Amino acid sequence: MRLITKSIDNIKKKSNEAQFILNRNNLLMALCTNPFLLIRRNLYKEILKNSNNLQGRMMDFGCGAKPYKKLFSKVNEYIGVDVELSGHCHENEDIDVYYDGKTLPFEDNSFDSIFSSEVFEHVSNLEEILNELNRVLKPEGMMLVTVPFVWNEHEAPYDYVRYTSYGIKRILRSHGFVIKRLNKSASYIEMIYQLKAEYVRYEIDKIFPDGRVGRNLKRILIIPIMIKGIIMNWIFPENDSLYGNNVVLCQKIENICK
Repeated sequence: MRLITKSIDNIKKKSNEAQFILNRNNLLMALCTNPFLLIRRNLYKEILKNSNNLQGRMMDFGCGAKPYKKLFSKVNEYIGVDVELSGHCHENEDIDVYYDGKTLPFEDNSFDSIFSSEVFEHVSNLEEILNELNRVLKPEGMMLVTVPFVWNEHEAPYDYVRYTSYGIKRILRSHGFVIKRLNKSASYIEMIYQLKAEYVRYEIDKIFPDGRVGRNLKRILIIPIMIKGIIMNWIFPENDSLYGNNVVLCQKIENICK
């Protein structure tokens, strides 16, 4: 009995990890359990590619459960910051510090690096918060940001904006950062199929919000969509005019006064 329980716990652990850490070792698990496979697989690759640029004392702004924490091997102090009132429950998350949505409770130049993934679209006062991120980041400190370009409304009513590559570069530059690298994550074809899968997931969750029936139905309908999306992405030429996320590595070059 203990062996069975341990096996079930291991499967649950691998399934949870496969929602974000999408490497070759858990790709099959992700295909079977992750309805966001196409967009998150590409996002994982881009974060991993940029992770070595962040080091020292790092803030994960809007950290939630810190799903990418293990990718930052050069970080020696990892501090997760989030806001208490948001579009999802913080139960079972890994938040070190809550802030009031306006002022980060840290001294100037407190962090060597900042990471923020899929958060800026939920910040109604982003101009103000970028001033705060600039303030607590050390001179020449690095910040890695991911923001969606194409996705449905989520975490309502705290979903305010989407960013083009030009838009996110403009707002970061105007708040004392220089863009070191910007990559577009998830291709045109992948996003077509990811959005099909998201439509199916969304509608099934409305009818079967919990339970085995909904989970099995999603697998039956979504897995073929994912497989077809992967195959079609291999066949068709690249086109990045429509994509999932902007992944931006930037550096603080000047202090911005409040």
